[in-house]
Amino acid sequence: MRSSEALVFDATRSRVLYAKRAAGVTPIASITKLMTTLVVAEAHQPLGQVLTVTRADMMPYSHLPLGTRLTRAQFFHLALMSSENRAAHVLARNYPGGVAAAVRAMNAKARALGMVHTHFVEPTGLSAGDVSTPDDLAKLVLAASHDRILRRYSTSAGYAIRVGRWRLPYYPTDPLVRNRWWHIVLQKTGFTHLAGQCLVLDTWIAHHDIIMVLMHSWGQYTRTADALRVRRWVQRRFGRRWQQTVANEPANAEAMANR
Repeated sequence: MRSSEALVFDATRSRVLYAKRAAGVTPIASITKLMTTLVVAEAHQPLGQVLTVTRADMMPYSHLPLGTRLTRAQFFHLALMSSENRAAHVLARNYPGGVAAAVRAMNAKARALGMVHTHFVEPTGLSAGDVSTPDDLAKLVLAASHDRILRRYSTSAGYAIRVGRWRLPYYPTDPLVRNRWWHIVLQKTGFTHLAGQCLVLDTWIAHHDIIMVLMHSWGQYTRTADALRVRRWVQRRFGRRWQQTVANEPANAEAMANR
């Protein structure tokens, strides 16, 4: 395992399979967006409402032009699939009470989930003040995986929007969602220089609902390689061959879709 902090949790049996500095508090980069979108989704605002990117949303590392008009559902899609900073900020700014209220709701949700070492200061993850632990993030992933919107958009394999006369394609930051042989229920990536490469997953492996939290990896593909290592290890642990489980996993997928 190359990630500096990690946790592998079997949600089916409610037990930890592997932990590496799982109580260490660290910046979480864009994993923050999982909490942002969760509290926005729980506000039950109209998904079809059109929102606009304004100067207040001009966060760095983003491609959405000023004045872009998209539905709330489209901003969800970009924030979760492509980790679009301006998309996440638009969602938080249009939360009842604005960004400050959204951040308060994020911290309140963390407390409600028992995430005792987690704190948020803004909705994108660009700040090093957004911190958590692998133990806490496993609770967030489990809660987020119950939300249909977050499941759908975080695992999208690609999306394009139209800005004026131009078609602007977006791609997932996690290449694993394009692997049709691996049923991923929910995922989110993150990266800053302080946080390193981060990845959280909820996935079915060998008939088990497995939560992976991989933090502080270095190198573009390290977090993905760690996830693949964990999958192979879990398959061996439960005495299953991957090819043997694929035929049975649609039933698991249907169960997850109804969670």
